[in-house]
Amino acid sequence: MPPPPALPKDNKLITANPELLIYDNCELRIEVLGGIKITGLDRLKVTLKVQHKERLTQPVWHSLDLYNHGQREQAINTITEVLETATSATSTTLAELTTQLENYRLQRIESLQKKPDTVKELTHAERQAAITELQKPNLLQRTSQLISLSGIVGETSNALVAYLVYCTRKQQIPLHVMFLGASGSGKTYLQEKISELIPEEDKIEITQITENALYYFKQEELKHKLLLIEDLDGAMTVFYPLRELQTKRKISKTVTLKDNKGNLKTITLTVEGPVSVSGCTTKEKIYEDNANRCILLYTDMSKDQDKKINAYQTSLACGEINREREQQYKELFQNMQRVLRPIQIINPYAKWIQLPEQVFKPRRTMTLLLGFIEAVTFYHQYQRDIKKDGGGQHYIETTITDIEQAFSLLKDVLFSKSDELSQATRSFFESLKSHVHQQGLASFKAQDIRRAFRLEPRSIQRYMRELAQYGYVKRIYGGKGRAGFEYSITSTEEYSQLKTAIDSHIAAVLQRIRTS
Repeated sequence: MPPPPALPKDNKLITANPELLIYDNCELRIEVLGGIKITGLDRLKVTLKVQHKERLTQPVWHSLDLYNHGQREQAINTITEVLETATSATSTTLAELTTQLENYRLQRIESLQKKPDTVKELTHAERQAAITELQKPNLLQRTSQLISLSGIVGETSNALVAYLVYCTRKQQIPLHVMFLGASGSGKTYLQEKISELIPEEDKIEITQITENALYYFKQEELKHKLLLIEDLDGAMTVFYPLRELQTKRKISKTVTLKDNKGNLKTITLTVEGPVSVSGCTTKEKIYEDNANRCILLYTDMSKDQDKKINAYQTSLACGEINREREQQYKELFQNMQRVLRPIQIINPYAKWIQLPEQVFKPRRTMTLLLGFIEAVTFYHQYQRDIKKDGGGQHYIETTITDIEQAFSLLKDVLFSKSDELSQATRSFFESLKSHVHQQGLASFKAQDIRRAFRLEPRSIQRYMRELAQYGYVKRIYGGKGRAGFEYSITSTEEYSQLKTAIDSHIAAVLQRIRTS
């Protein structure tokens, strides 16, 4: 906590120690033990130690709310009686103390407030460089290359999808993203690195958030911001208002307060969006309601990705990475974000877009798909003709190329939305099928697979439980007198059949659009 702010020199309140405030005038010395709370401006509770500066009498200790008339009068009477002071002088002293404490509290609150981010004014050269970059051909491919040059290792598709989602914070209906993966898989790091491409004034980073915290932002403080939550596991109490903010783009809360006369009154706290939310978690199924509103990105946990990260770490340690160059690319991305402007988007091909029938919760998924197609179009706004509708409002149109690129980037997302299994269990199951096939096994024991894959006991139990629940494996025999159950795989082709069906559906949709 920062030190208390300095008060004017003629102030009688000594604030060097916030836990021991001292008020000193010609007659009395008053110590405020434990300081004061800076929250709750409708009360001013203190514990006072009052001493006469000339008479050697016992001090007076008294706890009270200085805003409570009865408690204040009782304190005045006690101090007057014990320290033999004039009633009017004691009353004036407490009134002056109250005023000084109010001023001190307001200054403390002001010093703790986050200073508003200064919006960078682009020079003509910076603005032109950003627009020129956004006008270059093969924009998404080039953007992906530049993202890798900014210091993000691997995760090519995930990084580009997340970056485009972050762009939508400027629109009236933004998208949201959730990074999923096992502990230590780099999901938080990936979110952090991509968010570095967004200007500081456009994002709010939260490590931990309490239940009612969202309601106490200023009314438009979150508007068109990127809200980054480092760990959703520590934000469970805020999930309901977060969902409302994502869906309705506004939250409100009615609370009861006391006025200065002690009367109860109600006020409504309103915080407006829209806001784009990004968060990280290991628990997709637990946060299903929130996950349904998000594009889900699963971190790459392959051995190849491990090698890429290790190679980057060693190069960084050897001084072979040009950090200054990486920073220059980050600043270019931030300037590109600054020149993007909100604009209405019309998708003339929307009526031909259909989801594969295998997709669960198609209504939410369709909203995400159409929103992501708009995100691709929005990012290409400097390559589109600006048109006017009948009401004189400007808009740009989605192209067939935009739709093709969106489907290509979201193919894995559509797979995950069509799969009964969580992504972690699916990855395990595909590895299990490959292992069983390579070893020529007709059946297997979970403990043998755990040793072969070097998994934690709880992980293998969770995977096998989910696979058995959905009928992907079945018990053959085991139990009493045997060391564990033996299992067999019921089908080895189900996932390839699912992927083939979705690939065929996407190809049919794109063909229909091209010939429309």
